[in-house]
Amino acid sequence: MTMDFTRFVFYVLAAILVYAAARVITVRNPVHAALHLVLAFFTSAGLWLLLEAEFLAIALVLVYVGAVMVLFLFVVMMLDINISPLREGFIRYLPVGLTVAVLIVLEMGMVVGVKNFGAQAVAIPARHAADYSNTRELGAVLYTDYVYPFEIAAVILLVAIIAAIALTMRRRPETKYQNPVAQVAVKRADRVRLVKMRSESRQQD
Repeated sequence: MTMDFTRFVFYVLAAILVYAAARVITVRNPVHAALHLVLAFFTSAGLWLLLEAEFLAIALVLVYVGAVMVLFLFVVMMLDINISPLREGFIRYLPVGLTVAVLIVLEMGMVVGVKNFGAQAVAIPARHAADYSNTRELGAVLYTDYVYPFEIAAVILLVAIIAAIALTMRRRPETKYQNPVAQVAVKRADRVRLVKMRSESRQQD
């Protein structure tokens, strides 16, 4: 693959990625937003393939597109969200949203600019041989140079999982729930009460 064709593919994928990312935050239908996010993930995987990061590209497609986004679509479509209330108040919060968007674009322009990430600042990655394994190189860097940030991120995710379970399993006064222990320990005398009554005969007039 020549350098000119590689650059052409990069610009095409970058344009599609920017379009898909913009549609994710501007479209009003949640299902359409999730589908545009799937397109953004596929395009990011294509960019990683250009950087010879095949493992990250495959992991992005399999994990996020194949599992996470399918779950998001399933939840959104099962909830049957009413879009009409979401459109209410859009004009009222539009100035605040535009102000925040402009500030974010300016900050990203100052950080991710030509000065820091241009062709002169960042060299083109060198091509590797056929026996090069980016998975091995990623694991070596992850578990040597970034082992402590990796462990800290794992602890933070564990705390987030425990917090989500605790928030979900907490008892609310208005929520009805069953106690399996009490159901198993119940006896017949606790549920059934036999009442003896004298039989009555219908008197004829």
